[in-house]
Amino acid sequence: MRISSRRLGVYAVALAFAIVVNFILPRLMPGSPVDAMVAQLGPRATPAAVEAIKARFGAVDQPMLWQFADYLKGLVTLDLGVSVKYYPQTVVQVLGRSTLWTVFLVTTAIIFSLCVGVVLGAVSAWRRGGRFDTIVSPLSVIMISVPPVIVALTTLFVFAVSLRWFPVGYAYDPNLDPAFNFTFAGSVFAHAILPVLTLSPFLIGEFQTTMRSSMISVLGEDYVTMGRAKGLSHRTVMFGYGARNAMLPVLTNLALMLGAVFGGSIVTEIVFNYPGLGLTLYTASIARDYPVIQGQLLLMTLATLGANFLVDIIYGFVDPRLREAA
Repeated sequence: MRISSRRLGVYAVALAFAIVVNFILPRLMPGSPVDAMVAQLGPRATPAAVEAIKARFGAVDQPMLWQFADYLKGLVTLDLGVSVKYYPQTVVQVLGRSTLWTVFLVTTAIIFSLCVGVVLGAVSAWRRGGRFDTIVSPLSVIMISVPPVIVALTTLFVFAVSLRWFPVGYAYDPNLDPAFNFTFAGSVFAHAILPVLTLSPFLIGEFQTTMRSSMISVLGEDYVTMGRAKGLSHRTVMFGYGARNAMLPVLTNLALMLGAVFGGSIVTEIVFNYPGLGLTLYTASIARDYPVIQGQLLLMTLATLGANFLVDIIYGFVDPRLREAA
C-alpha cells in the first residue's frame, strides 16, 4: 500500500519533535552524568579522574548548539553514549538487551488480548442484550478501569506468593544458561505468564468494547443481511461478514493504546523484576543514568511511531478502499 506524502510528513515532524525534546529534557534535570559518576567515585574523584569522565561522557561545557550537533551525529552512528550505572557498557548495549524482553512481553500480551478481545466483542454484539453480553461487557469496563499496578500486585501475591503456581519474578530461571533448547524456552514461558496476564485485562477490555461497538454497526449493513438470507451459518456470518469488517476501529484503537501499553509494561516489569525496558528505565532513573533515560525515551518514541506506521500499512490490506484512495 502506498502511504501518502502528507502522512509521511506527519511522521517526520513527530520524529523531529521527539528528537528535540529528548535532547532538551535531560539537560533541564538537576545534575548530569558527570556529577553522578563523580559522586560514585567519592574520595577517588581526583581532578584527573573528573577530566577523564568529562571526556568520556562528552564536553558538557560546549555550547548547546554544538552539543545538539554531537547528539545528532550520535543518533546517525548509533552512538548514544555510555551508561552511568552499567559503565563501561554503552547505552546501545544496555537497551539492546532490555528491548528483546519488552518486545517479547508486549507482543505476546497484544496478540493474546487481541484474539480474546475481538472474539468476546464479536460474540457480545451478536448476542446483544443476552446473558453473555450482560456479563462480558460490564466486566470489560471493570478491566479497563483497574490500574496495572493493582493487577500486577494481585497476580503476584495470589499466583506466585500464595499458590506458588508461577515464578515470583525475572525472565527465566537464574540457574539456567540462555540456550536454544526446550528447558530454557519452558522457563522463559513460565516466567512470562504472570506479566502477560497482568498486561492483558486492560487490553482485552479495550478490544472487547471497541469490537462490540463496531460490530453492532456492521450487523446492520446490507451484506450481513444478505449473508443471513443465503442461509449461511451463524459463525460464517459473524466472523466472515461481520467481524472482518468491524476490525478497522480495533486497529485504530490499538495504535492509540500503544503508549498505555508501554506504560503498563513499565509497572509490570518493575513488580515482577522482569529485565525489560521498564525495569531498565526505573533503575536508570534512580541512578540518574541520563544517557540511558534519554536513549530509552527515544527508543519508545520510535517504537510508537513505527507501530502506528505499521497499522497504516495493515489498514490497506484490511480495507481495500484505503488502497484505492492512497
